[in-house]
Amino acid sequence: MKKKIIVLTGAGISAESGLKTFRDSDGLWEGHDVTEVATPEAWARNRALVLEFYNQRRKQAQEVKPNPGHIALADLEAHFEVVIITQNIDALHEKAGSSHVLHLHGEISKVRSTQDPALVHELEGWELKEGDTCAKGSQLRPHIVWFGEAVPMMELAMQEVLSADIFIVAGTSLVVYPAAGLIDFIKPGVPKFIVDPKIPTIANADNFHLFEEAASTGLPKVKEHIIENHL
Repeated sequence: MKKKIIVLTGAGISAESGLKTFRDSDGLWEGHDVTEVATPEAWARNRALVLEFYNQRRKQAQEVKPNPGHIALADLEAHFEVVIITQNIDALHEKAGSSHVLHLHGEISKVRSTQDPALVHELEGWELKEGDTCAKGSQLRPHIVWFGEAVPMMELAMQEVLSADIFIVAGTSLVVYPAAGLIDFIKPGVPKFIVDPKIPTIANADNFHLFEEAASTGLPKVKEHIIENHL
């Protein structure tokens, strides 16, 4: 039976493929404060701006390619059961070949009904317009978990973390909650690998392996270490 690796990834791994994040140095996301484009209030106040913002994010996401960090994680599936829990809304993990990806904050390639959140589907192309409606006739919105909204995949993510034999964190500073709290659900003694240029402070840090570098260079090293030491 294959050992199970749970991976938590954040904005850093996508940034290395060319996708900007709202945690850039100026605190803005492509020139916008997140409250202008990534909250339910923003949607109610200026729907056109929110739609255009995510149209541009969607267009950009379709143009970028996975980097060696994404590919290293996909390669681990040859030897382990791998579940990726990502805070990222792009499909770079899937493009790299990862087959089990749980998106905590939604998926930029999908849209959903504003009337029935269960009505979710892939958007053809990159543009979602005012007047584009679901089967029930309500406006479609980006399939994104905005600030102030519940994170519906969180309970499933917790269950996956509890089953981890190995845990990897890459491209996240572990400050965005509730995702950052997942590390508290790891069983005692499970090997934990942290890959980030700025290693976060971690309480009760037992059996941690720290790689203070970018995901694109650190994850290939983690892959080799795990294959050599944990098969």
